[in-house]
Amino acid sequence: MLDHGDRSDFRTQFVRDPVPARHFPALVLNADFRPLSYYPLSLWPWQEAIKAVCLERVTILAEYDEVVRSQRAEIRIPSVVVLKEFVRPKKRVAFTRFNLFLRDEFRCQYCGSRGELTFDHVVPRSKGGITSWENVVAACAPCNLKKANKSLKASGMQLHKAPCAPTPAEMLAIGRHFPPGHLHESWVDFLYWDAELMP
Repeated sequence: MLDHGDRSDFRTQFVRDPVPARHFPALVLNADFRPLSYYPLSLWPWQEAIKAVCLERVTILAEYDEVVRSQRAEIRIPSVVVLKEFVRPKKRVAFTRFNLFLRDEFRCQYCGSRGELTFDHVVPRSKGGITSWENVVAACAPCNLKKANKSLKASGMQLHKAPCAPTPAEMLAIGRHFPPGHLHESWVDFLYWDAELMP
């Protein structure tokens, strides 16, 4: 269980990996009824959702058919909850391997392939390149090996786009391209994936 002593932590720590349907995760919406995060999708284990309900920190918008029972009560498991207090987006995106791959949409920035990715310094560190948003990109192993310790010009390679520090809004928009494997039907009205609408 998460420590609810730090309100900011409890509201923004999510299940990062896809959760099997049998675990009954709850979709967590900000007070503006938008998901707090798309990738990873803002999900809480059902225990956390029920605890937040009991502490009156969220309102239930949808429920599963399943119930949990205590000695005194019976409650249906929440499938969608909305926070009563608005969580302001962070002003900057942490420079992590995961966020770097997400910024680059899990594609090699040289050949565009997906799969086993590593990262590459556009200006090699041996030539004064630093580890920063503006100088590091996602790269597949073959491209990383091909570029090696050379400059872009010397390697004859090109980037799909110039690397830069993403904003939280940009990362949220990119995350919408990657829906998880499991989407409960009760979540659909609150999610806005970049998918073609059927007539």
